[in-house]
Amino acid sequence: MKSSLNERLLACCTEMQGEFGLIPEVRQQELAELGAYIAQKIQSGQAAQLTVICTHNSRRSHIGQLWLAAAAAYYGIEGLAAFSGGTEATAFNPRAVAAMRRAGFDISGPEAEANPRYTALMGAGLPELVLFSKRYDDPENPQQSFAAIMVCSDADEACPFIPGAEKRFAIRYDDPKASDGTPQEAATYDERCRQIGREMLFAMWCVAEQGK
Repeated sequence: MKSSLNERLLACCTEMQGEFGLIPEVRQQELAELGAYIAQKIQSGQAAQLTVICTHNSRRSHIGQLWLAAAAAYYGIEGLAAFSGGTEATAFNPRAVAAMRRAGFDISGPEAEANPRYTALMGAGLPELVLFSKRYDDPENPQQSFAAIMVCSDADEACPFIPGAEKRFAIRYDDPKASDGTPQEAATYDERCRQIGREMLFAMWCVAEQGK
């Protein structure tokens, strides 16, 4: 385990590791399959490229991308690159940005723009992540030899085929958008943020276990 994550993220990851029992057994099996794919790529000397996909690349896909990167750092897994995209481009939703900040990510960007390019820092010595809404086939994303992680039912059903993807995982999450404008908004985003974080962390734990 590396300690280069900032203190808040390190504490959050440690807490979520203690919550693995909250993940249903069937879901654990699905996440273990993702972990096995990542481990196989890394053990064969290849980069494990993962593109997290939802419809608008505004909430769940960015959350998944950030937690994959943080989970890899937490377990000291090298050779993983996380990306995100949508079936269309909109913007990284500010409610999701705020939830990730509350979790410990240092995110900055020109929020007044229609589709801001945010930067996210996780800790000393860790790479800066650039986040903005884009299609899954955007030139900044891998075009081949990657796994597509489908985190919403609409995108999963609308795109039965992702060009260039060598593997596809359907790991769906409810959209926190349903709470927008309600008193439960922040709590719902925090809950979804933590659920996705817990499950991406579990997948990376499976990778770490296979590397022992």
